[in-house]
Amino acid sequence: MNSIDDDITALAAALVEAARTKGLKLATAESCTGGLVGGAITRIAGSSDAFDRGFITYSDAAKMAHLNVSEDTLNAVGAVSEAVAREMAVGALAASGCDMAVSITGIAGPGGSDHKPAGLVWFGLAMADGQVLTRERHYGDIGRDAVRQASVREALDFLLFGVDRP
Repeated sequence: MNSIDDDITALAAALVEAARTKGLKLATAESCTGGLVGGAITRIAGSSDAFDRGFITYSDAAKMAHLNVSEDTLNAVGAVSEAVAREMAVGALAASGCDMAVSITGIAGPGGSDHKPAGLVWFGLAMADGQVLTRERHYGDIGRDAVRQASVREALDFLLFGVDRP
């Protein structure tokens, strides 16, 4: 493994242990990462104690069908937006019955636009107590794989933040 893999594995292991200790179940809703967050978590032995399920909703149709993302929201602001990240996280939480769900929607590249450039990624974190948080990251046009790997690290960190909050 390389240092990126080691970093992601260590973060996933810390997340699994923290969630297991608190008896929390986790879900993911992924678009641009295509299941890499769920894969990083399930790479850890014993992850079934904490990880329940993941939704890979790459298309707008999948986001609407499986996560209850509003077509109006998608039409108004597009898939790569704070509103869609929020709706994806809330939808994953509702569909899974878990304690916490993270969402990722972004432009890994190549491509993008002046308004939504490659490397723009939005994250959502929905918790069973009703709290929903979002994060926006601008990784820049660093290449598709690098954006996806950075997004996996961020999503794991966001979940760990949620698990560790008082």
